[in-house]
Amino acid sequence: MGIWRPLKRLSVILLRQSSSSDTVKSISSTTLFGHQVLLGTYNVLNFMTTTLAEARLEKTENGVSCEEKKLNVVFVLGGPGSGKGTQCTKIVEKYGFTHLSAGDLLRAEINSSSENGTMIQNVIKEGKIVPSEVTVNLVERAMRESGNHKFLIDGFPRNEENRTVFEQVTGIEPEFILFFDCPMKEMECRVLNRNQGRVDDNIETIRKRFKVFVESTLPVVDYYDSKVKVHKIDATGTKEDIFKEIKVLFEPYVQEKKKENDVRID
Repeated sequence: MGIWRPLKRLSVILLRQSSSSDTVKSISSTTLFGHQVLLGTYNVLNFMTTTLAEARLEKTENGVSCEEKKLNVVFVLGGPGSGKGTQCTKIVEKYGFTHLSAGDLLRAEINSSSENGTMIQNVIKEGKIVPSEVTVNLVERAMRESGNHKFLIDGFPRNEENRTVFEQVTGIEPEFILFFDCPMKEMECRVLNRNQGRVDDNIETIRKRFKVFVESTLPVVDYYDSKVKVHKIDATGTKEDIFKEIKVLFEPYVQEKKKENDVRID
């Protein structure tokens, strides 16, 4: 994730100065994102060559030294108004995942009034998809800052470029894809009735988003379906019925969450 960029810059400095052993020896350690990291040339380069999904950094949590776990990522896809957010909330509560909504992250960036946020707002108003590098950087930062290792990434990847950039940057492939299948008329009705005051909750923009979803996001679903990673959910039922269908997929995480809680209690 973002941890690679400062390490890459640091490694260049160390390699350029490797002829001076005194220079390297003078740099003993530093704290990087809360982790104590040795900065010897070997340690830096060895750490860099480890993929993010397999990285193991020792840290201290409540006075107990432990290792970071393998990152578990589930992509949650479906058209606007298909009910993804509601079900993600239930999954978070029961199974201990961190819910990251690509749309929420983009809107937060818009509200920051940054130059990047203004660009994102203009793209969304046109019903288009935000550049992959922008979205992946926001998701990457949120994952790093969460302190968790289990993620529901909602509304992402929105196209094949998103998918490719995410896998290249993070080295992570999703555990599976949770796909909410819902008719467009139903989704349109839901979005217009939710009245959340969003700039993209108007009939013209909604229809543009439907079109983009069909043309750009469904091919992503097809790609993962070819890898037998897609679990299609009928999103037309009640919230309770839909969650019953979802729970079957997440039951393997129940025991894992119990073990985590036991460790905290001990």
